[in-house]
Amino acid sequence: MKTATLQAPPQAPAPGRTIGFATACAIVVANIIGTGVFTSLGFQLPDIHSGFALLMLWIVGGIVALCGALCYGELSAALPRSGGEYHFLSKIYHPAIGFMAGVVSATIGFAAPIALAAMAFGKYFHGVFDFGSPVFLSFAVVWLVALFHLGNLRVGSAFQNLWTVLKLLLITALIGAGFFVQPKEAISFLPAPGDMMSIFGAPFAVALVYVMYSYSGWNAAAYIIGEIKKPEKNVPRSLLAGTVIVLAIYVLLNAIFLVTTPRQELSGQLEVGLIAGKHIFGTNGGRIVGAVICIGLVSAISSMTWIGPRVTMAMGEDHWLLRLLGRKNRQGVPTNAIVLQLLIVNLLLLTGSFERVVVYIQFGLLLCSLLTVLGVIVLRSSQPALPRPYRVWLYPLPPLIFAAITIWMMIYLLRSHTTESLAGLGTMLASLLLYFCTAKRPSPSA
Repeated sequence: MKTATLQAPPQAPAPGRTIGFATACAIVVANIIGTGVFTSLGFQLPDIHSGFALLMLWIVGGIVALCGALCYGELSAALPRSGGEYHFLSKIYHPAIGFMAGVVSATIGFAAPIALAAMAFGKYFHGVFDFGSPVFLSFAVVWLVALFHLGNLRVGSAFQNLWTVLKLLLITALIGAGFFVQPKEAISFLPAPGDMMSIFGAPFAVALVYVMYSYSGWNAAAYIIGEIKKPEKNVPRSLLAGTVIVLAIYVLLNAIFLVTTPRQELSGQLEVGLIAGKHIFGTNGGRIVGAVICIGLVSAISSMTWIGPRVTMAMGEDHWLLRLLGRKNRQGVPTNAIVLQLLIVNLLLLTGSFERVVVYIQFGLLLCSLLTVLGVIVLRSSQPALPRPYRVWLYPLPPLIFAAITIWMMIYLLRSHTTESLAGLGTMLASLLLYFCTAKRPSPSA
């Protein structure tokens, strides 16, 4: 009788499927591209000097993200419901495991990156336009974006597409302008003697952790399956297309940074995008790149504002204690879940101390994605007859490659951030206790 309370009620109205392939792809692209690609290179250059090895970082990171996207594509087609890891892990392993992942995603998992992006937006916007307070701008952008998504799905879809297209156009312009900068720096991207040893060295492995953080978000469309038209086709396609687009952008952007800007100016610096922008566009180049980053941050905030509440909504539909969060307005928008996430974001902005929270939650997020990807193997074994409109290419290589890299990153995080990683595990265990409370409905029929 308990299992009956854990499954989605069959009479619950399904949200309207208004999202096409283009919007789903835009959500994936917007959710991946943040500030990481504009900041990571400076910390890679002190230990990695080969142009080939530097670009291979972003290629390897992209391949791992693609492996994950392939696996999430199969699960999305076989288990088509919004909720991401919450839904997948509930069906593959146990509802308690799914609930644990849902708590991680629905709270800090999306709220902390939104708050971080909002703070970065405030600083960049103030620096570019010399207008307003960075703190006020941080609050303003999250509220304005939330208001658009509280309206209806079509307005939110148009808003997301507009900002993502604008971001891609400006990044393309930045890459295109870099080809015309003269003179070029003396750097080669072809493999040279010793490069392969560099790729298998410790500096490369350490740098890959941060590159993978820049790729996080490749699974975005899996959280809104219930709102996507023909999800068995469009979700896998959007995951793959979005990840491939970002892989190409990341490789080209870093190549442009390296050929236009002296390495000694970039080495050890956080604002590599702003520094390279001055070499590409002249004295005002930093402002131009800063504007690109601002637009990219609005797009990323919009994507996470859209996705995060869908996890909370799915949990509210399944668990009586969270039922208020499962309610939607007439347009199918989970208003209560959006407001809850907005409140969490505002609290993080007020405290300004959420950077360590982001570090501590990374271990849990990696563990959830690892369990989900391995779930492809588990589900094929436990339910071989389950219809799978899309199957992972080159199976089982993608899940095994993803698992190997992710486990290595988790080991690195556990060693370098032991306290935060253990705190993340403690939070996940606490969410399991919360699950057993919400699973017991206080009624005679339970």
